[in-house]
Formats: sequence, structure tokens, C-alpha cells
Amino acid sequence: MKRDEGSWSPYLAGALSGLVLVLSVFATNKFFGSSTTFARTAGAIEKLFAPERTAEMAYFVKYVPKVDWQMMFVIGIFLGALIASITSGDFRLKAVPDMWERRFGSNTLNRGIIAFCGGIIVMFGARLAGGCPTGHGLSGSLQLAVSGYIALISFFIGGIVIARMLYGGGRRP
Repeated sequence: MKRDEGSWSPYLAGALSGLVLVLSVFATNKFFGSSTTFARTAGAIEKLFAPERTAEMAYFVKYVPKVDWQMMFVIGIFLGALIASITSGDFRLKAVPDMWERRFGSNTLNRGIIAFCGGIIVMFGARLAGGCPTGHGLSGSLQLAVSGYIALISFFIGGIVIARMLYGGGRRP
């Protein structure tokens, strides 16, 4: 697969991610993770409308809705991706990605519904598993946990299977 001239090397990006993870553990004794941030954000939104109900929910007693280091991490992921896409010249606002459009058409409502439902399923799985792929895969493997490696292998196999189901097995031009 040929890389665009301005694109970041995936090897460099991976190495930098690993370095940031190691520095994060060294400096703060915190491992990467992001799914709790989304749950806490949902709790913060619910707290605006029903604070007494949110305060009584066992989940939000354990995971208090607040802005913490993980929220800053998620914001940093967004800003880092934005900066990388702008500096590489890949940035563009597009409701339906080209690959999706070629396979399923350009209907933005269908794309939005599918993306929303996929997000719900992923977040449900992440909370059910007690963490997201970042937490289980990257942070787990950094700790040399067998479960971290099993998680990484499972994510890659699952991603390959679903991508082939959705987009087919052929090479793209």
C-alpha cells in the first residue's frame, strides 16, 4: 500500500504512541484508556437534567461524572488527529467517507444511523469488558499481561473480519 507523500508514517506514529504511553505511566502512574470518559460525559449531561437520579446511580457513584486526566487525553487525541491531518494535507470535512460511499452509497442519514448504532455497540462492549481497546490492548500489553495480547489479537482479527464483510476482500485502487 503506497503512502501519500505528506502522510505520517504509521511506524513513526505507532512508536510515538508507545513513547507517550510509557511517559504517561512514568510521569503519572496512569495507563491509557478512554471509554470511561464517554461514560462520565454521559453522566455529566444526565446530571444537568436529573442530578438527584445521577447521584444515586451506583455506576456514577463509582465513576463520578467529572473532567479528569482521561477527558484531557480524549481531547488530546482529537486535537492530535486534527493537527496530523492538517499538517499532512489529508484534512477535509466529509459526512460519508469515500470507501463507504463506493460500497453503500452517499446517503448521510444511513451512514449516521449505522455509525451511531456502531458506537453504541462498541461502548456497551467496552463498559461490559471494563475498558476499551486502548486500555486492554495497549496498556495491557505494556504490562506484559496475557489478556492484553489476547485483546490486541482479537481486535485485529475482529477488525479484519468485519472489514472484509463490509468492504469485500479485494484490493482497492
